[in-house]
Amino acid sequence: MTTPTPVRTFERDGHLVLGAMVRTLGAFPSGWRYPGAHKNPANDPAALKRLARTAEKAGLDFLFLGDWLSSSSDLEYTEPSLLARVDPFSSAAYLAAVTNRIGLIATASTAHSEPYAIARAAASIDRLSGGRFGLNLTVGTDPRASANFGRTDAGGTDDNRFETGVEFVQLLRSLWDSWDDGAVVADAKRGILVDHSLIAPVEHQGRRFSVAGPLNALRPVQGQIPVVHAGVSVRAREFAAAHADIHVVAPSSLGDAVTFYRQAQQRAVAAGRAAGDVTIITPILPIVGETRQAAFALYDELVELVPLDDGTARDPSLGFPPNRSAASLLRSVGLPLLERSVDEPVSIATAERFNTVGQRLLEVVQSRSGRTLGGARPVTFRHLIVAQAVPAPIVVGSPTDIADHLETWFRAGAADGFAIQSAFLHEQFDAFAHLVVPELVDRGLMNEGYDAKTLRGHLHLTKPVREAPVAAEVAPNWVI
Repeated sequence: MTTPTPVRTFERDGHLVLGAMVRTLGAFPSGWRYPGAHKNPANDPAALKRLARTAEKAGLDFLFLGDWLSSSSDLEYTEPSLLARVDPFSSAAYLAAVTNRIGLIATASTAHSEPYAIARAAASIDRLSGGRFGLNLTVGTDPRASANFGRTDAGGTDDNRFETGVEFVQLLRSLWDSWDDGAVVADAKRGILVDHSLIAPVEHQGRRFSVAGPLNALRPVQGQIPVVHAGVSVRAREFAAAHADIHVVAPSSLGDAVTFYRQAQQRAVAAGRAAGDVTIITPILPIVGETRQAAFALYDELVELVPLDDGTARDPSLGFPPNRSAASLLRSVGLPLLERSVDEPVSIATAERFNTVGQRLLEVVQSRSGRTLGGARPVTFRHLIVAQAVPAPIVVGSPTDIADHLETWFRAGAADGFAIQSAFLHEQFDAFAHLVVPELVDRGLMNEGYDAKTLRGHLHLTKPVREAPVAAEVAPNWVI
């Protein structure tokens, strides 16, 4: 594996933020097929519990529970975990009862949710978990999700989607602040349970939502629940800078990540916040072996398990991806359409004819598998096809290799932390927790155990002072 050359913007000290993105059937498309892997969503409750307890024992800061509001047969080949999954709010509430310190981030759609219902559920789980809940907001939708909610559009224009998102998150904050922390006095002698002067209505009349308030749930333990957003469009960046506590982004290179990080700090300041108010988290899919060669061998097995178009007849209704054949690969790399076996080695002469896309795929294969053109373990067309079909942020190697990658990005100022995606459960997540995390602790990048009790504490954020809601209508020009 080739370790990326650091981009030295500064040598950063301190602890990184580390979480796990939960995909019970694995983040690698063929992960569920690996011998011994968790493969049946009916058993997700046990899988979630085991994953959460392993992550907490390792000292991870959060579990990220994503969501997808539709199901279709093509997901079997691309994101099998999305075919059928436990609702993220239900998962967070369930895991709150079997963990004590790790943060729990669930996902809600601003296009298909009501702010009052989400504010109430989020405040409730935050209370049940002792202040460990976080809320990932997705802005917009897709046609299949819209159809499930009785809509015929895909969420409107980008501007409209983010205007809705801004109104949504501001309503959440008003509802969470509709109760003061000291509103419950419980004075049995006087017969006064609540000081109603410390509870404020919201009286919001907006473009999309109308909410009277106040919330019928206590102010969250954290005061304000951390808000998460993922996306790199111009509007997504602006939204995250103004409203998110965590911004999840996946830059394609270390240099791009450093540039994005620096610009994200500038955007936060421009939005009236401090440069460090937004925690930048980068997803990574580590494939861990006790040695680098063992990790390469594991990656090779996963590649072998990815279904490819090898001429076998398939049910056309299953939506087999069009980019999983030698013919599609050769079109991508700029060569004439030829018949090639997927397991045929790529010759040096053929590789020299590849375009820029092909050269990049060769680099990806070499990094992930250690294979070389003309070597004892040659690059095959199968490996190139999978590299094209699975564009995940994969890093393959020993515990030291994985720790080197994380440390390089963190110290170079490319990210504040990482969200770990496991190729499959449970062996690969266990390998990361038991082999890589101790390396990070030894390097001073993580504590051994927890020094905070809430998700805000894990993110090094203080509890904000309550700002009682002030009734107001949405201004004519809604500003992010």
